[in-house]
Amino acid sequence: MAITSFEIVSVPVSDPEKSKLFYRDVLGFDLIREEAMGPEMKWIQLSPHGCATTIALVTWFDTMRPGGLQGVMLNVSDIDSDHALLSGRGLTLSAIQQQPWGRFATFSDPDGNGWILRQALD
Repeated sequence: MAITSFEIVSVPVSDPEKSKLFYRDVLGFDLIREEAMGPEMKWIQLSPHGCATTIALVTWFDTMRPGGLQGVMLNVSDIDSDHALLSGRGLTLSAIQQQPWGRFATFSDPDGNGWILRQALD
Protein backbone atom coordinates (compact mmCIF):
# COMPACT_ATOMS: atom_id res chain seq x y z
CA MET A 1 0.00 0.00 0.00
CA ALA A 2 1.27 3.46 -0.87
CA ILE A 3 -0.99 6.03 0.79
CA THR A 4 0.46 9.46 0.20
CA SER A 5 -1.93 11.76 2.06
CA PHE A 6 -5.32 12.45 3.58
CA GLU A 7 -7.39 14.55 1.26
CA ILE A 8 -10.88 15.04 2.69
CA VAL A 9 -12.20 14.83 6.25
CA SER A 10 -15.99 14.44 6.43
CA VAL A 11 -17.52 16.79 9.00
CA PRO A 12 -21.07 15.77 9.99
CA VAL A 13 -23.37 18.80 10.18
CA SER A 14 -27.10 19.46 10.50
CA ASP A 15 -27.26 22.62 8.37
CA PRO A 16 -24.65 22.75 5.57
CA GLU A 17 -25.32 26.41 4.73
CA LYS A 18 -24.92 27.56 8.34
CA SER A 19 -21.79 25.43 8.69
CA LYS A 20 -20.36 26.79 5.44
CA LEU A 21 -20.66 30.32 6.82
CA PHE A 22 -18.96 29.27 10.07
CA TYR A 23 -16.00 27.58 8.39
CA ARG A 24 -15.62 30.28 5.74
CA ASP A 25 -16.38 33.47 7.66
CA VAL A 26 -15.30 32.62 11.22
CA LEU A 27 -12.41 30.20 10.66
CA GLY A 28 -11.36 31.78 7.35
CA PHE A 29 -11.39 28.57 5.29
CA ASP A 30 -11.49 28.86 1.49
CA LEU A 31 -14.58 27.51 -0.26
CA ILE A 32 -13.14 24.95 -2.70
CA ARG A 33 -16.29 23.48 -4.22
CA GLU A 34 -20.04 23.86 -3.84
CA GLU A 35 -22.35 21.96 -6.14
CA ALA A 36 -25.63 20.06 -6.10
CA MET A 37 -25.61 16.32 -5.44
CA GLY A 38 -29.12 15.41 -6.49
CA PRO A 39 -32.28 17.26 -5.56
CA GLU A 40 -31.74 17.56 -1.79
CA MET A 41 -28.00 17.39 -1.12
CA LYS A 42 -25.07 19.63 -1.82
CA TRP A 43 -21.32 18.98 -1.89
CA ILE A 44 -19.58 21.72 0.12
CA GLN A 45 -15.80 21.42 0.41
CA LEU A 46 -13.55 23.89 2.23
CA SER A 47 -9.91 24.14 3.23
CA PRO A 48 -7.66 26.24 5.41
CA HIS A 49 -5.89 28.65 3.04
CA GLY A 50 -2.96 26.91 1.33
CA CYS A 51 -3.67 23.54 2.94
CA ALA A 52 -3.89 20.34 0.86
CA THR A 53 -6.29 18.63 3.28
CA THR A 54 -9.91 19.71 2.95
CA ILE A 55 -13.19 19.17 4.76
CA ALA A 56 -16.55 18.17 3.30
CA LEU A 57 -19.72 19.15 5.17
CA VAL A 58 -21.80 15.98 5.16
CA THR A 59 -25.37 15.08 6.05
CA TRP A 60 -25.73 11.75 4.26
CA PHE A 61 -23.89 9.26 6.51
CA ASP A 62 -26.44 7.74 8.89
CA THR A 63 -23.75 6.72 11.37
CA MET A 64 -22.11 10.18 11.40
CA ARG A 65 -24.29 12.37 13.56
CA PRO A 66 -23.77 16.15 13.66
CA GLY A 67 -21.30 16.93 16.43
CA GLY A 68 -19.75 13.45 16.30
CA LEU A 69 -16.36 14.54 14.96
CA GLN A 70 -13.94 15.27 17.79
CA GLY A 71 -10.25 16.01 18.24
CA VAL A 72 -9.15 17.09 14.77
CA MET A 73 -6.05 19.27 15.13
CA LEU A 74 -5.48 22.41 13.12
CA ASN A 75 -1.79 23.31 13.27
CA VAL A 76 -0.88 26.98 13.49
CA SER A 77 2.40 28.85 13.79
CA ASP A 78 1.25 31.57 16.23
CA ILE A 79 -1.53 30.35 18.52
CA ASP A 80 -1.66 33.58 20.53
CA SER A 81 -2.37 35.65 17.42
CA ASP A 82 -4.83 33.14 15.96
CA HIS A 83 -6.64 32.76 19.29
CA ALA A 84 -7.11 36.54 19.43
CA LEU A 85 -8.20 36.71 15.77
CA LEU A 86 -10.79 33.96 16.12
CA SER A 87 -12.06 35.34 19.43
CA GLY A 88 -12.48 38.69 17.69
CA ARG A 89 -14.65 36.97 15.07
CA GLY A 90 -16.94 35.73 17.85
CA LEU A 91 -15.59 32.18 18.27
CA THR A 92 -15.56 30.83 21.81
CA LEU A 93 -12.25 29.04 22.45
CA SER A 94 -10.83 27.51 25.58
CA ALA A 95 -7.88 29.18 27.25
CA ILE A 96 -4.53 28.27 25.69
CA GLN A 97 -2.98 25.32 27.50
CA GLN A 98 0.41 23.67 27.22
CA GLN A 99 1.34 20.00 26.98
CA PRO A 100 4.60 18.31 25.98
CA TRP A 101 3.27 18.07 22.40
CA GLY A 102 2.40 21.76 22.07
CA ARG A 103 0.23 24.67 23.08
CA PHE A 104 -3.44 24.34 22.24
CA ALA A 105 -6.97 25.63 22.59
CA THR A 106 -10.21 23.87 21.80
CA PHE A 107 -13.42 25.05 20.15
CA SER A 108 -16.56 23.63 18.59
CA ASP A 109 -18.48 24.35 15.42
CA PRO A 110 -22.23 25.14 15.54
CA ASP A 111 -23.07 21.41 15.73
CA GLY A 112 -20.58 20.59 18.48
CA ASN A 113 -17.86 19.04 16.31
CA GLY A 114 -14.72 19.50 18.41
CA TRP A 115 -11.54 21.00 17.02
CA ILE A 116 -8.08 21.66 18.49
CA LEU A 117 -6.00 24.67 17.50
CA ARG A 118 -2.40 23.57 18.08
CA GLN A 119 1.04 25.14 17.93
CA ALA A 120 3.91 22.67 18.18
CA LEU A 121 6.67 23.45 20.65
CA ASP A 122 10.06 24.20 19.12
